[in-house]
Amino acid sequence: MAAFMACAHAKFTGEVGICTATSGPGAIHLLNGLYDAKKDHQPVVAIVGQQARAAMGGEYQQEVDLLSLFKDVAHEFVHMATSPAQIRHLVDRAIRIALSERTVTAIIIPNDLQTQPAVETPPHAHGTIHSGVGYAAPLTVPHEDDLRRAAAVLNEGERVAILVGAGALNATDEVIQIAEKLGAGVAKALLGRAALPDDLPFVTGSIGLLGTNPSWEMMSNCDTLLMIGSGFPYSEFLPEEGQARGVQIDIDGRQVSMRYPMEVNLIGDSATTLQALLPHLKQKADRDWREHIEKSIAQWWEVLEERAMADADPVNPQRVFWELSPKLPDNCIPDERLRLRGQLVCA
Repeated sequence: MAAFMACAHAKFTGEVGICTATSGPGAIHLLNGLYDAKKDHQPVVAIVGQQARAAMGGEYQQEVDLLSLFKDVAHEFVHMATSPAQIRHLVDRAIRIALSERTVTAIIIPNDLQTQPAVETPPHAHGTIHSGVGYAAPLTVPHEDDLRRAAAVLNEGERVAILVGAGALNATDEVIQIAEKLGAGVAKALLGRAALPDDLPFVTGSIGLLGTNPSWEMMSNCDTLLMIGSGFPYSEFLPEEGQARGVQIDIDGRQVSMRYPMEVNLIGDSATTLQALLPHLKQKADRDWREHIEKSIAQWWEVLEERAMADADPVNPQRVFWELSPKLPDNCIPDERLRLRGQLVCA
């Protein structure tokens, strides 16, 4: 669970998550959580133990080749310390690389090394490393020419659909402004569920295997697609190739035009890029598309209410969520592990 907790910390705070484990089995148990962080592009540093240096290579108890074990999940940076003088720069680099690359890094520290005195300042000599702390994320904004090209595509679209993912979580206001200006509806990938409230009239909700009918209809009928900070993988829920012109915004240039062949790719932070894009966009005068989306969403909410109110024995689970949702505070995270027994009351 430690790696999942570190990943959750990174997701909810934007800070690097740190997890530790013992050698062998302990390190192996981190893998599921570390892959969660890797695939969701979250900065997590794993610090794991290892058998004593003198025992390594001798098939000692719980000895595992941890460098090989972590070389995929932490491929950007995985190193084993062999001297106390390394710890300072290994930790500094692991944290900075995790933050800058939004990925997993790992440090392996043999147990006999852990008991040795720390080296706070390496000697001022040939072959020593003098690292420092601190990291500041760069401001990444696309070139003006690319912004104008993207705006031309979006302005010419008559039926614009927006898909947001985790990269749009800090761009709520900007996404709303873009959607209003383009007369677009907004679907949300799973990791982008918190980017916009579900009760906005133009938000179609989830997309994909657990998606809504309005999201499916919007993607099936749009002529322009704007993807913001999403690596949504299921192409069958996106427009058919050739149906729509595309614009994608992503902080990582390796992720663009992977799910749909985009006409314009904008590499940059979602909020900053949308702010720069807004002045180039024209207000859509024809609101027929937007009104059609809002009508479809309203009908979908009626379907959900009807399903929630259906009788069930002992209880309809959808009814529980339907009644509970408007009563919960903003940013509430329900816990499925809550259990009430006997006469216990949850206050």
